[in-house]
Amino acid sequence: MVPKLRLISGCNLSTLAVALLGTALFCLAAQPSQPYGIAKRTSSKPFLSMPERADGVIPPLLSQTGAFTDTPNLVPAPGLIPYDLVVPFWSDGAGKERWMAAPDGGKIKFSATGEWGFPKGTVFVKHFELPIDERTPQVQRRLETRLLVCDSAGGVYGVSYKWRADNSDAELLTSNLFEKIAIQTASGTRAQTWYYPSRQDCLTCHTKGAGGVLGPKARQLNHPFTYPSGVTDSELRAWNHAGLFEPDLDERNLGTIPTLARLDDTTRPLEERARSYLDANCSSCHRPGGTVANFDARYDVPLAKQRLIEGEVLINEGLDHAHPVAPRDIWRSIVFLRINTLEGMKMPPLAHQELDHTGIGLMRQWIESLPGKPVLPPPIISQHGGNYAQPVEVALAESEPGSRIHYTLDGSAPDKEDPVYERPIRLTTPTVLRARAFKDGFTRSITSQEVFVIGE
Repeated sequence: MVPKLRLISGCNLSTLAVALLGTALFCLAAQPSQPYGIAKRTSSKPFLSMPERADGVIPPLLSQTGAFTDTPNLVPAPGLIPYDLVVPFWSDGAGKERWMAAPDGGKIKFSATGEWGFPKGTVFVKHFELPIDERTPQVQRRLETRLLVCDSAGGVYGVSYKWRADNSDAELLTSNLFEKIAIQTASGTRAQTWYYPSRQDCLTCHTKGAGGVLGPKARQLNHPFTYPSGVTDSELRAWNHAGLFEPDLDERNLGTIPTLARLDDTTRPLEERARSYLDANCSSCHRPGGTVANFDARYDVPLAKQRLIEGEVLINEGLDHAHPVAPRDIWRSIVFLRINTLEGMKMPPLAHQELDHTGIGLMRQWIESLPGKPVLPPPIISQHGGNYAQPVEVALAESEPGSRIHYTLDGSAPDKEDPVYERPIRLTTPTVLRARAFKDGFTRSITSQEVFVIGE
């Protein structure tokens, strides 16, 4: 049944309609819109208190840089905007806080893809703290605070300030530095080495080809961030509202901007998470005009054009059929090998003294999920090579049932025509032992090798 409309005395239908429409408009206007993370832009002095160029006089103390009004308590100066990244660069397990100060009137050259251009006088501040008690991760030690300055010549320079033991201030470092830091564990204490980069080290990654500034870009800031005001907002939306971008960003397009995937975000495909990891940790160098390599690690580049899967490599590390990424084959995937070591071939090459087990696990999962033939792991050689005064017996083992191990004792690469391993091999003279596994339907293993010097 349709309800009857009761007219108010002295009121006709048209008058009532106008009144109802006015009430509706008032209600719509009264609905609060989503607040912005940055209500308005606060003025900031160009360069803060840093010199316009790297050859200027750099303040010896962090408290003199203009970055903080209360340095011991890390109270940022007005105009410093806190920010975070979707996928941070791996920094040996350290936690990081970040701020950006753009000079008054300065505009960031915004792009939905690629790198941004920052005005001269922009300063980025990044603060590092390391958990030093594995039983209580909240216990952290201040290590350093780095400043990256967009200089007056159109480039960048970086400096690092090492914190004093009492956290009263941080002192400018004039060269790189290694420091052993004690980490409490459930069973005792272990030592972790922290690397403080030199000014030249900063430019190794903050290259001109990468735009100088590595972190802030659309694909890294298109996500929610909780500001000191308590408001949670998209960083792109907040920066746009503060008038930082040129051209302005149409907020309706936020959902169309390519965005990196957090490593633990299982709502995003495994491929996107792996490629996001490579973008954050490798793309500053691995791009056209960057390091001596063929593949492009930038997330903005479609996978089919990255020359990543089964692409050519310039340095194969002595492996047959090596690629940046070899499907289902972690042993021939140079990218995986380099992030899974702390030896000379490690990547990233700087500020990297600990393995990123989360990133390594993610990359392994992605590589093993790619279509292709299953791959045999390399045979295990029971004895490590080295000097032996007496003859030694060496056993070989392979984890895949039904596989055959062929071996050589003259340093040549084993093939199917070489002897099949059946029992421990007795070595009595200097020997280069090499072994490889084979099985029908599988890609053969890479070669395992040990060198034995016996009786010398």
